[in-house]
Amino acid sequence: MEKERFMREIICPISTQKANENVVRITAFWVIMLTGLFILEPNPYIPAYLAIDFYIRAFTKLKYSPLSWLSAGIARWLKLEPHWIDKAPKIFAARVGLLFSVLMGAMALFGLTIPAVVTASVLVLFAFLECGLNFCAGCWVYTYVVIPLYRDK
Repeated sequence: MEKERFMREIICPISTQKANENVVRITAFWVIMLTGLFILEPNPYIPAYLAIDFYIRAFTKLKYSPLSWLSAGIARWLKLEPHWIDKAPKIFAARVGLLFSVLMGAMALFGLTIPAVVTASVLVLFAFLECGLNFCAGCWVYTYVVIPLYRDK
């Protein structure tokens, strides 16, 4: 009973925009692959690319970022039926991904390899939860970090 009440209290941002869940999950797979490559070889160009991709998804009206464009093509090639979901949590997640990517890149540029890899590992965890388990960690972050920070404002 306590768990059910707890799950009902999770709050996600909402909007009228929709995103194809299959494309979102395939895009998360590419984030895992690129970030995993960064973990193996901490090259600041990888988080720079991810930051650009996350920025496009988080702050522009463009239909696709490079990774989501690739993912949409794969979804069409696999003939996956679109499953439409609310886009607002995915925009929030892209903003969090942008933050993590910028942090990874900055740390890599300043020679802070271990903190950069730890940050990358957290990004991989979030992307894996989305891709592999269809679980949006962004809603939890939004509920327990963003809402408390802005509740009184």
